[in-house]
Amino acid sequence: MDKLTKRRQIITDLLNRYAQIKPAYGEIERQTIFDQEQNRYQLINTGWDNRRRIYGCLIHVDIQADGKIWIQYDGTEAGVANELVEAGIPKQEIVLAYQSDYMRKLTDFAVG
Repeated sequence: MDKLTKRRQIITDLLNRYAQIKPAYGEIERQTIFDQEQNRYQLINTGWDNRRRIYGCLIHVDIQADGKIWIQYDGTEAGVANELVEAGIPKQEIVLAYQSDYMRKLTDFAVG
């Protein structure tokens, strides 16, 4: 399995696992969005909590042309970056895109 295919599989498996976790409140559905042409992957919440509409991104991950994984948004407690490292992806190939350039330099992860 080539590097890109393996990374796609790791990310889709991770998002599918999170999609199985039902929120503790409201009538909320978790939906995965996988665009393998553009290498963009999202997990969103959609539904209602009483009279309040719920819609938003829980996880957004992109694979860039150079193969690096950019975490655009991470709304998890465990941390998507940590889970990707546990799955075998080196920290130097994971960018915490939700952090500023300055803050990225202070982490063990890639800057860009």
